[in-house]
Amino acid sequence: MTLRHTAPFHAHIVTLFPEMFPGFLGQSLSGKALERGIWSFDTVNPRAYATDLHKTVDDAPFGGGAGMVMKPDVLSKTLEAHKPLGRFIYMSPRGKPLTQALVQELTQAPRLTILCGRYEGVDQRLLDAYGAEEISLGDYVLSGGEQAAMILLDAVIRLLPDVVGNMETHSEESFTRHLLEYPHYTRPAEWQDAEGVIRKVPEVLTSGHHAKVEAWRRAESERLTAERRPDLFAKYLEISKKSE
Repeated sequence: MTLRHTAPFHAHIVTLFPEMFPGFLGQSLSGKALERGIWSFDTVNPRAYATDLHKTVDDAPFGGGAGMVMKPDVLSKTLEAHKPLGRFIYMSPRGKPLTQALVQELTQAPRLTILCGRYEGVDQRLLDAYGAEEISLGDYVLSGGEQAAMILLDAVIRLLPDVVGNMETHSEESFTRHLLEYPHYTRPAEWQDAEGVIRKVPEVLTSGHHAKVEAWRRAESERLTAERRPDLFAKYLEISKKSE
């Protein structure tokens, strides 16, 4: 599926598998936002710009080694045919980590061009020539950049205006204030699990005392962050100390 650039936020996706899009981005919040014209996307397959009979987009790496590398000449023709690129991103496990702060920053770019790598990656000269911004989802390797691109776009799209009904939701989410999000509970107030254990909602949440609820949530966020992400908690403490 390919859509023209018709929205305030547009994603131009360079991929050998355009049929993978929009994927899950066509569902739920991002799918509704796509239908409403809040964001748009198009895809281009670099094979369309390969000039040989077999539409070759990759070749063996200089210096030897396993796998193949996507060719700079073919990718350059692809990019040149679809300027302006806007913010040019290459999804790569060696890139800088995708954080909530970076996601928020990307919402300010009206156009993203995302290059989805395959095989062993992309010729470094292409990345250097176009000043590619390498972004990683984490310390692991996927079979291609398409899955990573979708996750990046999902994170960005949900922060665009009018995508999420209650914008206050964003201020309470994990990482927004350098803290993980507090636990959530809903009805019934008492629930019996499969082992027969009665599990109750913390009393403070049913007290109706808003100040106590807020204090409990902050304490839980701090506790969880300290236990699970001590690196993030250290940053939180540093920022809190500076603001005192």
